[in-house]
Amino acid sequence: MHDWKKIAVAPSATIHEVMQAIDQGAMQIALVVDENDHLLGTVTDGDIRRAILHGNNLETEIAEFMNSTPVTGLVDEDPSAWQRTMRRHELRHLPLLDAQGCVKQLTILIPPEEPQRDNMVVLMAGGLGSRLRPLTDDTPKPLLEIGSKPILETILESFIAQGFHRFCLCINYKGDMIREHFGNGERWNVEIDYIEEKQRMGTAGALSLLAEKPDAPFFIMNGDLLTKVDFVRLLAFHQQQKNVVTMCVREHRQQVPYGVVKLDEHRIVELKEKPIQYSFVNAGIYVLEPEAIKQIPAKQFFDMPDLVNKLLDQNLPVGSFPLREYWMDVGRLEDFEQAHIDYSKQFE
Repeated sequence: MHDWKKIAVAPSATIHEVMQAIDQGAMQIALVVDENDHLLGTVTDGDIRRAILHGNNLETEIAEFMNSTPVTGLVDEDPSAWQRTMRRHELRHLPLLDAQGCVKQLTILIPPEEPQRDNMVVLMAGGLGSRLRPLTDDTPKPLLEIGSKPILETILESFIAQGFHRFCLCINYKGDMIREHFGNGERWNVEIDYIEEKQRMGTAGALSLLAEKPDAPFFIMNGDLLTKVDFVRLLAFHQQQKNVVTMCVREHRQQVPYGVVKLDEHRIVELKEKPIQYSFVNAGIYVLEPEAIKQIPAKQFFDMPDLVNKLLDQNLPVGSFPLREYWMDVGRLEDFEQAHIDYSKQFE
């Protein structure tokens, strides 16, 4: 059982406040209750993703998009009944109520052992890491240690924990050190192959060098990211949407340090003091259909944004998957230091 009060919010709470509650509770769900703990609804990470994609901002009240008819269980039922209910409705969490509809407990699904998934995972590990110098003068960025192990090892183990076992590492700068550390994957009971770029190929160009072309959707991920993303959910979303490429995106907030004036010719029609501007940014994680590789020119520098724009020019379906989970691009010294602080909370 979990302390549901950590994730309890009022119906007037904003998306931003609910996100904070979900992050604090680390259960990917919030419970909307009134002052007497009656359950009014639930909000999951998925609900927030959909609300953001539909144009809602962080100040939107959750009452506008919460699930007001959630599946629940009775606190006096046998625990096996709770598990059957969650499996039947494909839920991860189940609020347990008393006879008056008040929340008493929150239980979670006990998942079966992860099945083995044959989808290939391509990890880009060939960057120079220039912004992390002098740390990368003698060590490639993916081998820099955060917590107790190299960044790339944490990424690898995150995929392995979700059932993935086929990996390809794209290496260039100090690639021999990466190959020596990971070998053929035997230490993790997985398969690891390599693409060794003789010249810089970009995040998509290296795919033209794959010895074995994927026959199922596959992942591409930058080798300097720390994240708690659910890769299985991402894959399922990609397939449900029938995208050729699905790009993970993060919402980026930037506060303008001045009062922003909106003009109609010479007249002021609106003044906003230090407004916050919202935009989505590329998170460096993708799922691709095998057919996307045909769009990549052979043995040329070609980045993933080049591929995405080429597909968009052809009106092919390119989708986005907003990330709500922890995500850190370890590209700068200040990010490297912050990742050290976050690691024990997120990965241990």
